[in-house]
Amino acid sequence: MTGDHKGALIKPRRLGAGDRIAAVSPSWGGPGAVPARYAAGKRQFEQSFGIELVEMAHTLAPADWVRANPKARAEDLMAAFADPDIAGIVASIGGDDAIRLVPYLDLEVIRRNPKVFIGFSDTTSLHLACYAAGVTSFYGPSLMAGFAENGGMHRFTAEGVRKALFEVEPIGLVTPNEEGWSAERTDWNDPAVQAQPRRLHPADPPRLLQGSGIASGRLLGGCAEVLEMAKGTAWWPPLGAWDGAILFYETSEDAPDPGFIRYWLRNFAAQGILGRLSGMLLARPDPGNDATYGARLEAAVIETLAEEGLAELPVLSGLDFGHTQPMLTLPYGAMAQIDCAAATLTISESAVTP
Repeated sequence: MTGDHKGALIKPRRLGAGDRIAAVSPSWGGPGAVPARYAAGKRQFEQSFGIELVEMAHTLAPADWVRANPKARAEDLMAAFADPDIAGIVASIGGDDAIRLVPYLDLEVIRRNPKVFIGFSDTTSLHLACYAAGVTSFYGPSLMAGFAENGGMHRFTAEGVRKALFEVEPIGLVTPNEEGWSAERTDWNDPAVQAQPRRLHPADPPRLLQGSGIASGRLLGGCAEVLEMAKGTAWWPPLGAWDGAILFYETSEDAPDPGFIRYWLRNFAAQGILGRLSGMLLARPDPGNDATYGARLEAAVIETLAEEGLAELPVLSGLDFGHTQPMLTLPYGAMAQIDCAAATLTISESAVTP
């Protein structure tokens, strides 16, 4: 497989009530470290969608063991794809080393057994593996960050999952998040805290930073720090895959300095990627304790694009994906449109089949 998918990817079958969904721990062994939080995610996923969540051989293993055994993590993922009784796969949580699975994944197994695979953050590496195999996957909530949300899943998150994974109609216009947003840290081990919804900040609508007209392209991207780990590997999309793409781009709770965003995007430019894009989507970042972080990150992006003569490339910022709650679910390879006049995103192609 070349990963150069200028056409549509293979779409997995949509999920439905009664389906068996595999939970995998391809990065941090969160379920073993914080079993109460994992249990909350499992319960809320099952109750919200009527599915049955099942664990693979090492999903619940101690976190230290999971970290030391990337081959076992890969084997769990491959077994989940190969099992005909499993309809979909969800990452338990992110982490920082899914890229270590590179030597152990068989992309042909993924290609022959296309099925829904969802997660975000460090799971970016595995989304790129699915992309290289020619299969659509989904950048959305994980079990412990999203499905396990304190006090129950946000409506915005649940509706995004339902539209992307359970319905064959295109997701369509991404409606505004009217619930608010949170990146508050809470104690995942405390049942009382788990039952209490987090405090939400008012959610401003997305903002157009630059560009005009309608920008159309296939969605491709992920977490900025993890994309850096993937550059140059066998999973990194070839140059042609970026032709006309819309790059969706977000930062983790590490909140990398905007100067590093500038360095990393200069690498995209040096590869010839930036000049091929039809647009960019920037996520609402986790600001940590720095209220200026989002504005500084946006400035770094805009300044780097200007360096490359791309001051007219449409850039829509402040979208709810990645390290924020609630969150969208974005399908890799699906056609999308940025309407610059309305500052909206529309996902115009379904990413699942009946």
